[in-house]
Amino acid sequence: MKILTANRLTDGEAVWLASDHSWAETIQAAEIARDKATEEKLERAGRAAFLKNEVVDVDLVDVEIVDGAIRPLRLRERIRAAGPTNRRDHGKQARPEIATAA
Repeated sequence: MKILTANRLTDGEAVWLASDHSWAETIQAAEIARDKATEEKLERAGRAAFLKNEVVDVDLVDVEIVDGAIRPLRLRERIRAAGPTNRRDHGKQARPEIATAA
């Protein structure tokens, strides 16, 4: 399974492509590609957003579902989903309305 991630160009925020093709600030809103056709669809949408200067560093990342939540396989992507590791009062983990992917 894969999801599409990027950084929003206006503020650098880590974002994930949702099924409505918006860029969500939470990983849990990401559309999950469970087959090659959906992966290609996500890649096309990411390329289009990149060409429109909406996002940079567009990348498909491997994920699993743990207790009903999307969890990236790579530590780097878990950190991007949750926020910086040096201070819990910064980033996504500091926002009470956003659940982390840790």
